[in-house]
Amino acid sequence: MSWFLFLILVALVLGIIGFAVHGLFYLLIIGAVVLLADLVYAALRIRRGGRKHRIAR
Repeated sequence: MSWFLFLILVALVLGIIGFAVHGLFYLLIIGAVVLLADLVYAALRIRRGGRKHRIAR
């Protein structure tokens, strides 16, 4: 869960910097891609149930 929140924070910071600073529009694009990848990761994790598989011995 902390990894998910960290990536959301990184995406927001990159998006804000890319929007605010002239000539750094590519940071806004990178932030959007990071946000999209993070949402896909979260959706896959929720879909799986987020359980850890135990090894049967």
